[in-house]
Amino acid sequence: MLVRAARVAVLPMHARIRRFLRSCDHPERVQTELLLNLVRRQAGTAFGRDHGFSDIRTVADFRRQVPVAPYERLAPYIERVKAGDTNALLADDTVRLFALTSGTTAARKFIPITDRYLADYKRAWGMWGLRAYRDHRPRDLALRPIIQMGGDPDEFRTASGIPCGNLSGYTALVQRRIARRQYVVPPQCGKIADPLARYYVAVRAALGKPVSLFTAANPSTLLTIARTLDTQREKLLKDLHDGTLNADLNLPADIRLSLAGRWKPDPSAARVLSATAEKLGRLYPRDVWPDDTTLVGTWTGGSMGPYLRQLPKFFGDVPVRDLGLIASEGRFTMPFADGTTSGVLDIWSHYFEFIPESEIDSAQPVALGAHELTLGGSYYLVPTTAAGLYRYHISDLVRVTGFVGRTPLVEFLGKGHRFSNLTGEKLSEHHVTQAMEQTAATAGFHPTAYAVAPVWDDAKPFYAVFVEEPDAIGNVGPFLSAFDAELQKQNSEYEAKRQGGRLGMLKAAVIPAGRWAAWDAERLAKSGGSPEQYKRPALVGDVGFADTMGVVRWVTP
Repeated sequence: MLVRAARVAVLPMHARIRRFLRSCDHPERVQTELLLNLVRRQAGTAFGRDHGFSDIRTVADFRRQVPVAPYERLAPYIERVKAGDTNALLADDTVRLFALTSGTTAARKFIPITDRYLADYKRAWGMWGLRAYRDHRPRDLALRPIIQMGGDPDEFRTASGIPCGNLSGYTALVQRRIARRQYVVPPQCGKIADPLARYYVAVRAALGKPVSLFTAANPSTLLTIARTLDTQREKLLKDLHDGTLNADLNLPADIRLSLAGRWKPDPSAARVLSATAEKLGRLYPRDVWPDDTTLVGTWTGGSMGPYLRQLPKFFGDVPVRDLGLIASEGRFTMPFADGTTSGVLDIWSHYFEFIPESEIDSAQPVALGAHELTLGGSYYLVPTTAAGLYRYHISDLVRVTGFVGRTPLVEFLGKGHRFSNLTGEKLSEHHVTQAMEQTAATAGFHPTAYAVAPVWDDAKPFYAVFVEEPDAIGNVGPFLSAFDAELQKQNSEYEAKRQGGRLGMLKAAVIPAGRWAAWDAERLAKSGGSPEQYKRPALVGDVGFADTMGVVRWVTP
């Protein structure tokens, strides 16, 4: 019965994907209709009145009336919504949640989540997931379990009583009942502060179930799941056998009580997995959930490379599909193939504009529609959403890698503010991550975590790769030479400054083991961000960064 219900449930989604792909032949028409409908709907809001929405008839009118601007322009309206005046920004919409941004780069922002937002968000997730399953596991689509870590959707409430918290945690709660049964990680996990306890509960919930998909924004989350399974295997298998939850976990009493009686004893599954662990001397996800029956969905671009290289050890030769360009502000792209970070723009959900990279500092930058982009071009993404974000400068730099029909496929290059410019080299995070990918593949040096930062020296400033002590062995010297050469290939300005003697040779700054985890925790404590969303920058532009990291030694080529 459940299998039949699952198959019936996905039939409309197959039709929806076909309609979406047909609409990609006409992005200008689809996007213009979406924008003008949105403007008409929101004309009576305070923001709409302040920006003359009732007079807007064309895209040109919209661009003339509404400037491109960051969150700070919207903040006064959002503050009014937080206080209960929804019509300040949203017409007749109930705000279900304020999604809190990850806090990766600044103080957290409050993004209104409405029913329209949720419908768009879930539709895009559904299309992404159905394509991934169809491409790899068509027979396993019958609602097999999913492991997805989510944060706390109710960290606190506004004065008007609106919950504020993690979007993924909230969406898991409001899924349709038939879909919600797939998500095996208890929603209570988002409220567990102790990291070991949080991941232990997540793995405990999944043991004994035929998991089909592991999904996490950051692949480091997947590695933590895998290591928890292995290091805690004896306790986990005992819990599986007895139907219990380890009494030593650091869990709040109310959460432990809410989880009581959730699992039945499963001695048969425990015996099988115990035999596997004894034979192999380990227990990885690949040993519990074979790679020929599972998928992984995670970010694969930017600074994710060091984590992705570790996935096969724990998960086997499992297909990995990028999640696409997704943030609290919305899901913007949907990758429909493995091995690429590129995704097709979700032209059904948001209105997109693009500012050419070279125009971003212009007083009146050129704004292009999705139908006007050029293959290979780099642009700043400027979305307008049904949740009240208008011409929102999110600082995401993207590049066009192809087209579906006439709708662009784009890949995320990095946050536009992640640049370093000591001597005019204009080094970007994208340059760093691309150089690392190229070098690590050939130099035999694979740091588990790293970041590049400028270091001031009165004689000659230079850049350093910050790596922890356990990684700083072996081929570090040859790696540095190769990495520096690759950075010069990636960035002609960096090459010119290196060759001209204005920048010194790249060095390695060796920091104590565990320093990256501590640094991440410090940043999250300041911003209040979510660990599952957090992305460590691959480039830190602070010239004083080295003074804060406890460098124990320097390595030169």
